[in-house]
Amino acid sequence: MKLQTAADTLEWDERTGMPSGGGDYRAEQVSMLRGMVHELRTDAQYGDDLCRLIDDVAGQDPHSDESATVRELHRDWDRDRKLPTPLVRKTSEATVKGQQVWDAARKSNDFAKFRPSLENIISLKREAGERWSEGSDRTPYEALLDEYEPDASVEQLQKIFDDVRVPLVKLIAEIKDAPVQPNVSILEQDFCVDAQRKFSHRISKLIGFDFDRGRLDETSHPFCTTLGPKDIRILTRFETNWVPSGIFGTLHETGHGLYEQGMRYEWFGLPPGSYVSLGMHESQSRLWENQVGRSRAFWSHLYEETQATFAPQLDNVTLDEFHFAVNTIRPSLIRVEADEATYNLHIIIRFDLERQLIEGTLSVADLPAAWNSRYQSDLGITPPSDADGVLQDVHWSAGLIGYFPTYTLGNLASAQLYDAAAVELGDLEAMFAQGNFKPLLEWLVEHVHRHGRCYSGSELIQKATGKPLSADALVGYLQGKLRPLYGLS
Repeated sequence: MKLQTAADTLEWDERTGMPSGGGDYRAEQVSMLRGMVHELRTDAQYGDDLCRLIDDVAGQDPHSDESATVRELHRDWDRDRKLPTPLVRKTSEATVKGQQVWDAARKSNDFAKFRPSLENIISLKREAGERWSEGSDRTPYEALLDEYEPDASVEQLQKIFDDVRVPLVKLIAEIKDAPVQPNVSILEQDFCVDAQRKFSHRISKLIGFDFDRGRLDETSHPFCTTLGPKDIRILTRFETNWVPSGIFGTLHETGHGLYEQGMRYEWFGLPPGSYVSLGMHESQSRLWENQVGRSRAFWSHLYEETQATFAPQLDNVTLDEFHFAVNTIRPSLIRVEADEATYNLHIIIRFDLERQLIEGTLSVADLPAAWNSRYQSDLGITPPSDADGVLQDVHWSAGLIGYFPTYTLGNLASAQLYDAAAVELGDLEAMFAQGNFKPLLEWLVEHVHRHGRCYSGSELIQKATGKPLSADALVGYLQGKLRPLYGLS
């Protein structure tokens, strides 16, 4: 695990402070470390030892720390051993360099600059998917998806996406013609970045992030990474003329950080101290960003401080006007700044396109046109540039193929977990209005964080909420909040 986190630290540094000239050597460093980790994790003797341990824990509670450790480590070993070390090193080097090329291409709005890197990454990930899926009934794309959401299938995702999309498309259409609309211009004023930076630290600490075990930095695309059992790094970004970017980006990444800080650090690096799936990880970030951070109660507690922090921009803006503005629903180009109702449409587009890239039915050369076409057909807007279109997300440059669907799974789980917490804890919004977020965080630690990988994602949702994952809670939450705001009956 020390080698793994050493590589993670180098990648964190690459995204935060490394000079551009260090890119090639950094790729070699990370590639070497990832290759060493892979060789250790696929050692034949290690696999034999795990097989013997499986026999030793047979008959024990399958959700115990010991049983889960053996089962999940064997699962990881069996998956890892299917990839040759040269492929792992090539992929690591390609993605480290790919992120650097992507960043430069995005800044210069030049997809052609990124295209060769992406073609190489897609080829390498396709090979990995083919090796992982060999001898199974899973497709190469599903094998890649398995890395982030174990055992999820395309058929399952398409069913869930349909359950979300149909009612939300109807709601979005109603909101478009609603009699009441927010004044979004109040969020588009000139907001001092230094003030945003200080405010972001304030709200992250307020909801429970422990800065003795973590830190907040800035980057071109927000993320969270864990470099040690008590070293959680969250990163955000700020825009002078769109204050929600920094506020909600920080809340989102803080949610990820709270999950990492809530796990049992004595099991760090082993299944009981590791997150169960990215869908569950996203449920934590989206819950704090949306169910908490976009609630009126959250802002009623903070609004006087918010006005003082961002004076004079918000001097004549009421709490209700501000709350309505941060809950605006309108089609937009940028996923990370999308509202709650249209967000999942962004995910569905990416899910479809990346699957086609791996299947070979869509070429990288045709990707920008396909992207623009889908945005026009699904959201009614066409990106004016590749920087605001196909180049906006870091994921594909980092080789994270199969990651995007977990965002929607996280949205579903966040609403379902929040409802279950409210049933058990009582009036959460009354607590938020008093600045008390501790009961909700403790509930999440108890029902989600501390279990690590002792349960599967679907088992954990069932255990925490008493029902399987569905679209009901998310759709109900959005309709219940948005219809009154927009004056809909």
